[in-house]
Amino acid sequence: MTPIDADLRQRVTTAFQKQFGTNAAHVVRAPGRVNLIGEHTDYNDGFVLPCAIGPSTMVAIGGRGDGQVHVVATDFGDATDLFDLKDIRSSEQGWANYVRGMVDAVQKAGFQLQGANLAIGGNIPKGAGLSSSASLEVAVGQAMLALCGTDIDRTRLAQIAQVAECDFVGTKCGIMDQLISAQGKAGHALLIDCRSLGLTDAPVPADLAIMIVHSGVTRGLVEGHYNERRRQCEAAAKAMGVSALRDADMDMLNAAGLDPVTYNRARHVIGENRRTVEAAAALEKGDLQRLGILMAESHQSMRDDFEITVPAIDRLVDVLQSAIGIEGGARMTGGGFGGACVALMPASRVSDVRAAVERGYQTPDGKIAEIMVETAGPGVRVVA
Repeated sequence: MTPIDADLRQRVTTAFQKQFGTNAAHVVRAPGRVNLIGEHTDYNDGFVLPCAIGPSTMVAIGGRGDGQVHVVATDFGDATDLFDLKDIRSSEQGWANYVRGMVDAVQKAGFQLQGANLAIGGNIPKGAGLSSSASLEVAVGQAMLALCGTDIDRTRLAQIAQVAECDFVGTKCGIMDQLISAQGKAGHALLIDCRSLGLTDAPVPADLAIMIVHSGVTRGLVEGHYNERRRQCEAAAKAMGVSALRDADMDMLNAAGLDPVTYNRARHVIGENRRTVEAAAALEKGDLQRLGILMAESHQSMRDDFEITVPAIDRLVDVLQSAIGIEGGARMTGGGFGGACVALMPASRVSDVRAAVERGYQTPDGKIAEIMVETAGPGVRVVA
């Protein structure tokens, strides 16, 4: 366990003891993720290339005999929530809906749960596009099932978490975030086929650094335009007579007679699927020049065709790319409208690139950007 993990575990177990007067039965950790390439392709049945990272959500859990779920959230000033397993409704506390939604979805999937006390904490920057919400859902689901001694296939757990976010929270997300949090593999990114849910290992070379830089622009997918982009993609697929844009190509798109906005949305997804598959091959070969080209093309497409970047993000990508040079690349990562950028580079370049970001970019409120250098880590697991 890393020192950061140990600190987070101590935080949630201490909060559990303080709130509930006893020790937790289990502690579960679920990681955040960074998507190296493949944006808004997951709900179009396409391909994505994420890896799990070090920042995570941890849940300390213990049983209750009254069918209620009591929750304390250490990231929100020890705010609490209380609900009954037999009557789960939406909460006015936004964070609580991810917990309630996951518990509700696990029960509706046919699993028997018992009442529980939970203390929750995380160290994933909120609004950075690193899937703090999916990490929370996966951790809560695994913890509730571990409390009952119930095993679950990790892909099934991810599918249930996706249902929770789509149906209870209201973000019509794809499967990527939940699946990589559940199925992450140390030392590897995963090329995910979001139709079949097939996973292909994409080894991350030991001398490759994954740098994540938070732009300081906090995003919110429910409040943003995520669901609108999904509707536009579905309209494009319907016009071309395919079930999802994964099945379309540029010839079909050019013949479809779409309005310019819908055309551009579809062009991004079609191109991004190709880029993602090519990037997985380049990653395995250690071809950083090709990776950099594909990442640059991805960012340009997100900016111009899908229109999900913001000026601060574009500036940050320019600073990163200029500092990296041709041996690697940078792009926005996550759903868009703020969040973080991901950059791939030789590990020997990290110090110079970090210095360039600190010199050349400030967040909108004038601060130095938060920089994380990560390695590909494992998925959800019971740590105590």
